Amino acid sequence: MGAPDATANYPEILALGEPMIEFNQVDPSVPNFLQGFGGDTSNAAIAAARQGARVGYVTRIGADAFGDLLLDLWARENVDTRGVVRDPAAHTAVYFVTHGPKGHAFSYLRAGSAASRMTPEQLPISVIRGCKWLHVSGISQAISSSACDSVFAAIRSVREAGAKVSFDSNLRLSLWPLDRARAVIRATVGLSDLFLPSVEDAREFSGLSDPDAILDWCFEAGARMVVLKLGSEGALYGAAGTRDRIAGNAVRAVDATGAGDCFAGALLARLLAGDALPAAVRYANAAAALTTTGYGAVAPIPDRDRVRNFLANSDGAST
Repeated sequence: MGAPDATANYPEILALGEPMIEFNQVDPSVPNFLQGFGGDTSNAAIAAARQGARVGYVTRIGADAFGDLLLDLWARENVDTRGVVRDPAAHTAVYFVTHGPKGHAFSYLRAGSAASRMTPEQLPISVIRGCKWLHVSGISQAISSSACDSVFAAIRSVREAGAKVSFDSNLRLSLWPLDRARAVIRATVGLSDLFLPSVEDAREFSGLSDPDAILDWCFEAGARMVVLKLGSEGALYGAAGTRDRIAGNAVRAVDATGAGDCFAGALLARLLAGDALPAAVRYANAAAALTTTGYGAVAPIPDRDRVRNFLANSDGAST
């Protein structure tokens, strides 16, 4: 695990996890589904790339038609795939999104997926050690024990190389029991430079309800920077003993699928570009709001021109 090759032009932001093929029911009254793409860390990688960052992805996908679609997607989105492995013995994961009075609901076909077969020994260590930010999530850890081990191994390699770690809890209790999730999340928070929980997740893993108390929990667990995503109400963020809150943006939201992932990718891109945390959060908050105005996790992710135009013409009013 020597030093990375300085001439290799490695991605500055590297995401690790499970990409998925998405089928989204645009009209709840009609049994038709729009094919798209998902997977939380893949969404975040694409969001960062659309903001102009140099991005890569680490995963395993099936040697199937859906795997081909993902490779085509990443090629179009300028996401480096040197860390992607095709697995001829496993499938690419799939999920379905339906919409109703309580919002969107997910149904998954992911058991035994290629990504769940990741192991630490198969990680592209030189690529991982060449990044400046590694982005991982609770889903990356929940899909299997070996994938969880892979996340921790990647974090260890990144920290040894002097780079930073971004962690989105993305708690999915259908994938693992709450007690295990709480233990793994707390351990990962302590290794993270940036922690990005949603308030819904945080209430589950911390047992707290007040956003400021949740932020205290995150810092006590070892996080260096925290952005608590509050959905349409904006975000509460803090670092180095300071904290502040940003309001949500007024948009005509139709589908919140992937909004938190877009937030993560846009935030990382702006931090990498040199923004201070408040400016990066404001930008990410706008990008996430815009992505709710279209259907699917990937298609509505805005590019940087759209985000900048939105910010320039927005008064920041909350929804």
